[in-house]
Amino acid sequence: MKVAVLALGSRGDTQPCVALAQGLAARGHEVLVVAARRYAHLVGAGVLHVPLSVDPAAVADSPAGRAWLASGPLGFVRGFRAVVEPLAERLVAEVDAACAKADLVLAPALGALGRHLHERYGMPYRILHFQPSHPTGVFPNPLVPAATLGRLGNVASYAAVERLSWLVLGRMVNRLRARVLGLGRMRGSPFAADRRARVPVLCGVSPHVVPRPEDWPEHVRLTGYWTLPGQGLDEELAAFVEDGPPPVYVGFGSMIAADPLLVAERVEEAVRLAGVRAVVQGLPVNGSARVFPVFESEHAALFPRMAAVVHHGGAGTTAAALRAGVPGVVCPFFADQPFWGRRVAALGAGPPPLPIKRLTAGELAARLRAVPIYQEKSQYIGRLLRAENGVKNAVDLIEES
Repeated sequence: MKVAVLALGSRGDTQPCVALAQGLAARGHEVLVVAARRYAHLVGAGVLHVPLSVDPAAVADSPAGRAWLASGPLGFVRGFRAVVEPLAERLVAEVDAACAKADLVLAPALGALGRHLHERYGMPYRILHFQPSHPTGVFPNPLVPAATLGRLGNVASYAAVERLSWLVLGRMVNRLRARVLGLGRMRGSPFAADRRARVPVLCGVSPHVVPRPEDWPEHVRLTGYWTLPGQGLDEELAAFVEDGPPPVYVGFGSMIAADPLLVAERVEEAVRLAGVRAVVQGLPVNGSARVFPVFESEHAALFPRMAAVVHHGGAGTTAAALRAGVPGVVCPFFADQPFWGRRVAALGAGPPPLPIKRLTAGELAARLRAVPIYQEKSQYIGRLLRAENGVKNAVDLIEES
């Protein structure tokens, strides 16, 4: 079977897709991963990489992209079309060309590319979720910042988020369907259409982290995380890590603080106040005997060697920290990040989340000093996750259907 896996986001979105692709290739399937060119080194042997000329990381790092990511939830929605739409036509054309002869497409829900390709070519598709996004009464949509809205409110929150998404994306999607794919106009939300059609959903999240809601239908499956093995650390970073007690990691992925210099100063001061060493990714900190700045890091190799991981609460980073068995200090910006911060705290794997807007040197230092009380539970959860094989579970489901 020829399977196309669409990995259209940042590294945190791409790595689980590559892990899934490698699992399928190991079973003898012909697999291609459609992802930005910069992630070619992740793909590995046995899987074809179809490079996209649209690079999400480059977009995020551009002046317009930085302003967009720093603008908060409302600004993010308003700026989506201004930042993304100029590139979307090229991206959709490249995805279309890559997937035209596939027997099966695995695609994230955003943009509904699986549905569009199915309508154009007739191949089946599966929807990939990186957070539990199917409606349930147990918790609200992970994009909603509230911990709960009550059972009815929780269920209603999914429809509200989907309607807002379609309001933002609908016109752009229909323009692209017409211009690039030669398809007719969609009259309603593709999310609801997929549910009516009972399109299988693979949610790459562990049930040890988010127990499967009992009100989910059978076609929505929680498989466990799709994880790539670590590729090792560079010599200079490894030497710093080994030269003293385990440091803490501080990094916020592709999230851009409104004032990066101020956040960097507060992080450096928190590290000093807590009396710890730190590996700091993506912030303009000063290197010293206590602080080691890095541009990018291999989470799977680095996190198990840390005393704690301070991060933004992205789904991939949260999974990597939990799997490493070290406490997580989540400093959410927006989107699903508060959800993951609450989950880490509920599991006893870290303190209550510290929103980036409330981050001070004192608040962060207090959480770093409290890290030891979360170590036992973090280690227990890490053992559970390392014993899990989410890739195998997902591949089994794909082959069964």
